[in-house]
Amino acid sequence: MLGNFYYQNSTKLFFGEDSLKNLGEELKRFGHTVMLNYGGGSIKHNGIYDQVMDVLHQANKNIVENPGVMSNPTLDKLLDGIRIARDNNVDFILSVGGGSVSDYSKAVAASAYYNGDPWKKFFLDQQNPDPDQKLIPVGVVLTMAGTGSEMNAGSVITDSKNKFKIGHVFDNRLMPVFAILNPKFTFTVPENQMKAGIFDIMSHIMEQYFSGDDDNTSDYIAEGLMQGLIHTSRIAVKNPKDYESRSNIMWTATWALNSLTGCAKKQDWEVHMIGHSVGAQTHAPHGFTLAAVSLPYYHLIMKYGLPKFKRFAENVWRVNPEHKTDRQVAEEGLESLKNWMKEIGLPLSISDLGASEDTLEGIVKGTIILDAGYHKLTQDELVQILKDSLNKRYI
Repeated sequence: MLGNFYYQNSTKLFFGEDSLKNLGEELKRFGHTVMLNYGGGSIKHNGIYDQVMDVLHQANKNIVENPGVMSNPTLDKLLDGIRIARDNNVDFILSVGGGSVSDYSKAVAASAYYNGDPWKKFFLDQQNPDPDQKLIPVGVVLTMAGTGSEMNAGSVITDSKNKFKIGHVFDNRLMPVFAILNPKFTFTVPENQMKAGIFDIMSHIMEQYFSGDDDNTSDYIAEGLMQGLIHTSRIAVKNPKDYESRSNIMWTATWALNSLTGCAKKQDWEVHMIGHSVGAQTHAPHGFTLAAVSLPYYHLIMKYGLPKFKRFAENVWRVNPEHKTDRQVAEEGLESLKNWMKEIGLPLSISDLGASEDTLEGIVKGTIILDAGYHKLTQDELVQILKDSLNKRYI
């Protein structure tokens, strides 16, 4: 492995069917007033809300509810959460939901006691809270697998007025202090959300994998995670209540983005930058926006990182390299990726998400072009990727 890196992960994680039993003991370590963040109310229909509330009441907590966290949390919702946290002197935030609720909770935790503009400081300027600023600790009860937000310090917020979606990875102070992962809690997630989560996991791994060509332990880990995800996703799509496959997907999501597979890697993340902008324009599920732009993006940059794309084809998809050029092997790997995406029912075009020629300008304007991975895109290349997706060139 080349280069130097720093690794730390402080989140305490409880996994399995009985994992919620640990919530009460964990809550003892934190203050009296708990802010309960959750989404559109599905946890009330599937019984998770009642289970969590029972634990909170048994722990004698003062509960401040903050429902309605949307799948792409908005700046307006963040500002509303900041007000609620301040007005109620919240001691602890409990996120019950998927990655969006976790992302949102971390943003509120970082912003509640910041006296300036949190959108500008934390998201536009990509700064962290000052060392002496008060932060609210966050705990997570996860109900959807995908983002890995339960074991990282990342947060993504959308300025819906200006159609700009941006993420920020805070420092380790904003890591969830604990996370509770019961795979059965994911069983009632709608099928499309499950599929979007599966590709979000795959994309997280690929964003870190497609960088560098050294003999890197992180790449071997990534390849194993991708192989496992491909296998278990096929089972879960056919039988969404297969506990083993859903548990494997949930655990893979955590390891895909808790910073382990990124150690000693330059990383890419351009697919996410494009996907965020598509999502800001269309409000489509995050994983679907990533799926819709990945193939055009990887076909464009493949020649710049050909050895890794060849390795991807051979080690992940078992492509036979005999009597083939490196490029042919690499292209066959991307063809295998496409076939798997189609097999599990992912959208492969931004037109399927509601994008059109009329929205391309806004998507381009809202896309941050990073100098990372194998190639820094030009503006023309970005437009070409979006047009290739729109016109279904690689389907």
